[in-house]
Order: sequence, then C-alpha cells, then structure tokens
Amino acid sequence: MQGFSSARQVPIALGERSYQISIGSGLLGDPAAFAAAPAGTQALVVSNTTVAPLYAEKLMRTLAGRHAQVRQLVLPDGEQYKTWESLNLIFDALLGHGADRKTVLYALGGGVVGDTTGFAAACYMRGVPFVQAPTTLLAQVDSSVGGKTAINHPLGKNMIGAFYQPLAVACDLDALKTLPPRQMSAGLAEVIKYGPIADMTFLDWIEAHIDALRACDAGALAHAVQRSCEIKAGVVGQDERESGLRAILNFGHTFGHAIEAGMGYGAWLHGEAVAAGMVMAAELSRELGLADAAFVRRLAALIQRAGLPTRGAVIDARDNAGRYLQLMRVDKKAEAGEIRFVLIDGAGRAAVRSAPDALVRQVIDRCCA
Repeated sequence: MQGFSSARQVPIALGERSYQISIGSGLLGDPAAFAAAPAGTQALVVSNTTVAPLYAEKLMRTLAGRHAQVRQLVLPDGEQYKTWESLNLIFDALLGHGADRKTVLYALGGGVVGDTTGFAAACYMRGVPFVQAPTTLLAQVDSSVGGKTAINHPLGKNMIGAFYQPLAVACDLDALKTLPPRQMSAGLAEVIKYGPIADMTFLDWIEAHIDALRACDAGALAHAVQRSCEIKAGVVGQDERESGLRAILNFGHTFGHAIEAGMGYGAWLHGEAVAAGMVMAAELSRELGLADAAFVRRLAALIQRAGLPTRGAVIDARDNAGRYLQLMRVDKKAEAGEIRFVLIDGAGRAAVRSAPDALVRQVIDRCCA
C-alpha cells in the first residue's frame, strides 16, 4: 500500500475555499487522506449499490477514529437515479439522525454519487462540509474536482445544482481496479478531452499510452489522473463559477448531454455521450474553419481506440437534428435561446461560439449513426 505521504498532490487555489486533490494507492484506508475534515463530528458516507459492498466498510473504518459516529447511506446506482428522490434520501438520513451543520458528508462513488452528495451538502442547513472519494476514472479526472454539484431534470442534465467546493478530494487509484471495461472507457473520454482544449503534448501522451490506460496500468493511470486534475485545477482557479474560461471544460458536452437526455439517462454512459459529442464538436469546428480534417480524424481514431463511440445517437427518427437542437437550447451555456458550443480553435485551444442552426443540422446528420 502506498502511504499518504507519497500520494501526488494537486492544489485547487480558491482562496479560503482552497483544497488538495490527493492521488495515490490505498487512500481509502489512510486517515491522513481525510485530515481536512473536522474531527469529532458526525459523518455520513453516501455510496451506491455497486460501490458500497466494495469500499464502504473500508472507508468507514478509516473515518471511525476521526468522527464520533459514522453512518452510511446506499443509493441506487445509475444516471437515472440522479434525481430529487435520491437527494431526499440523503436529507432523510441527515434529518433522521439529527445531523448538525458540522456533520461531514463523504461521497464514495462515481459522478452521480459525487454530484448528488455535493448538492445535498450545499443545501442541508445552507451548507455542510463534504469530501469527495471518487471511485471511477471519470469522477477522479473530472466530476469530483471543481465544486460543480447537481441533479438531472427530464428536460436537461445537471440543470439543478450549485457551485459548492469539497474540503478535499481523495483519488484512490486502487478503486479503479474494480471498474468494468465500459466504465474505464467512459472515464477515458474525460481524459482525452483535456488534450484538444489545453495541452496537445498530453494528447500525444494519451495516444502513446491508450492501451496501458485501458489495461489499468498503475503508472499510466497515476499520470493521467494527475495531469487531468492539474489542467482542470488551473481552469477552475481562474473561473470558479463558469463565467468564461471554465466553459471550455465542456468540450463535447453540449452534444453529449443532448444524447443523454434524448436517449433517457443511463442508456448511454456520460463518457460515451461526451466521446461522440467531441467528434461532433470537432466536425463543427472544421465546418467553421477552426480545425482541419486531419485533426478530426485523429481525435476520432483515438476515441475509437479508447473503446468509445464516435457517432452520435439517433434520438428522434422523424427529425433527429431538430430534437438535438431543442435539447441543446436547454444547455447551461445557451444565451437568449442561442446555443453556444465549445469548439476547437486551433491545436490545444478552445473557444465558446455559436453556429447557424442549418450548419449544426448538417453536422448532426453527418455524425449520427
């Protein structure tokens, strides 16, 4: 087991809300990884039916010496459960056990658990402390970092939520060993995303190590998680509440969220939808003269090697592009009904721009299966 002292540290610089992302093996069993949480208080570990049997008992033992009482709540597993109902289950547990505003919530799971638990922490008594303990690659490189918390609405993904930062993020790489291949590939979509928008050298590295990443090579995963977190931390530190720069982290997400909502939450994994969305966004970038065809082919080839879809879903057989446009107008980046896309503006750079509906329709028609 790797001790906490040898874990890699990535700081999130947000003034009084600053915290550390710790990346290493064995962190769920190391009390030092959770030292940022206030001691002597109640704690609630929120997990799901898949992750809790694997890791909840281990984390609860780790926290037992820090908190007066540690309880757990197990939610159903899946994007389709990122709802008011799951949120209320957390509130029921907190109220039922007399939790006060010093009670610490621990999110043990993937992005659904992290987002829902974080939103509950932001709301309960107008804000209680929480810690992220992400157990999926997608959560470790993206959703657990930066304080975006939310639940879904049938008309739009992540549309009900809050910006609320955790006290710490503990990324235990050992947890990735139990990820199914489909979930590992879904996480790789969010890793790949960082190259085109911020660091082409990292994209080169991903291309060279994609097979090792899919095979769960510890060294490759450690570097991928660290570099992804470094890029996201740099962006969040400059734009915590997504007023400008942070929007670039949504590369592929405008199209991807439309797929998730249109197909029904859970039909496609988030990373799968983002993967197809990145190809569509790259193709729209090419149509607007911001990227060349060679780049689009390169990105699509890497996404395919990661075991991810490169073509979007048909979500409406009668007017597929029209349904995409309807759903994308609910996107958080939309302004006055105008869809704003994260596009590639040259290698390693991204920009948020609008595009004519007719052109977007062409891209959707060309890129959907």
